[in-house]
Amino acid sequence: MLSSTSSIVQLARAPFKRAQRGLFGGKHIQFGNNVPFSKTKTRRTWLPNVQTKRLFSETLNDWIRLNMTTSVIRTVDKKGGLDRYLLETRPDLLGDKGVELRGKIVEALKVKQAKKAMSNFVQMQEKNSSTLSTATTTSSSQTGAAL
Repeated sequence: MLSSTSSIVQLARAPFKRAQRGLFGGKHIQFGNNVPFSKTKTRRTWLPNVQTKRLFSETLNDWIRLNMTTSVIRTVDKKGGLDRYLLETRPDLLGDKGVELRGKIVEALKVKQAKKAMSNFVQMQEKNSSTLSTATTTSSSQTGAAL
């Protein structure tokens, strides 16, 4: 009997199809009863409050349209944007769409970091070459003055 109860709980907590296409923050369908004055209970479900939002990703430099619960909208606002929310939230709360977006953001951050490192390297090379050329001209002018 215990195994069947645990399988029912697992089914109730499994991400439902719609949650895989948006950011639901771990929200699930909830089950319960309508209980009127006559006390005849009838089963019902409560769905998460899902809204369609367009959020700007600073890393991807693009607008992204997402289905998200109102609690996730508040959390994104609290964290300071979609990118920070996706990077700081556990993958099991993100769902399929969130994990996919996180992968895109991480990849874009790696590319930006590589470009920044390359530009820093080029600047260091230019600085070193200009320092060497000025040192060479000053040393040659000093040897010419000594002769």
